[in-house]
Amino acid sequence: MNIAGVAFRLLLAMCFGGFIGYERGRKHRAAGLRTYMLVCIGATLTLLIGQYQFTMYRGAWQSLIAHIDSDPDVARYGAQVVNGIGFLGAGTIILTGRREVKGLTTAAGLWASACMGLAIGAGFFEGVFLCVILIALSMRALSYIETKIVERTRNVNLFVEFASLKQLGEIIASLKTLQIHILHIDIDTETEKKAPSQNAVFYIRILQPMPHEQLLSTVAALDCVQTVYEL
Repeated sequence: MNIAGVAFRLLLAMCFGGFIGYERGRKHRAAGLRTYMLVCIGATLTLLIGQYQFTMYRGAWQSLIAHIDSDPDVARYGAQVVNGIGFLGAGTIILTGRREVKGLTTAAGLWASACMGLAIGAGFFEGVFLCVILIALSMRALSYIETKIVERTRNVNLFVEFASLKQLGEIIASLKTLQIHILHIDIDTETEKKAPSQNAVFYIRILQPMPHEQLLSTVAALDCVQTVYEL
């Protein structure tokens, strides 16, 4: 515990946290470069506080600790970071108007960034360097693989906006002609009387291999369909 060691750990947290947040910022997510940077720095400082107290308990404060007959738990600060980061991550998760959940990756990245900050504060630099590589790989390179996997899946969720519920049968008939099995239809009844158009989420399974772009274009070509979007 000296000024050089503390400064190095905080700067490392600033750089690595910002590096992870940069990718989120490029995609205009709720939490970007500065948010990740602050989370990582805060987590690092929190663990440094615990280490500082541990050092003082074994040094300048040793007589005081012996006098009050107490054995302080210096690890409790780090434990609170892992629990407390949940409220910040929850703030990045939203449910869009199309009933699509957004922000899960951002929230998970914030939690991982906080844990990385704790490792930096503890001086576990081997784990930190491996962690930042794996997090960056998960957010950047693996997103391409995930997209390819999603494009080939046969279970698809479609958000469809149409003029009236009377046209629902036309949409269902069109899907069945494409060799598609409809598993469930979730109709948004709250907007039935408020909005000029209706929307529903179709949970379907493609029986015959078909590109998702072809499916979307076919549904979008229907006269009754105003918007179609894959969730």
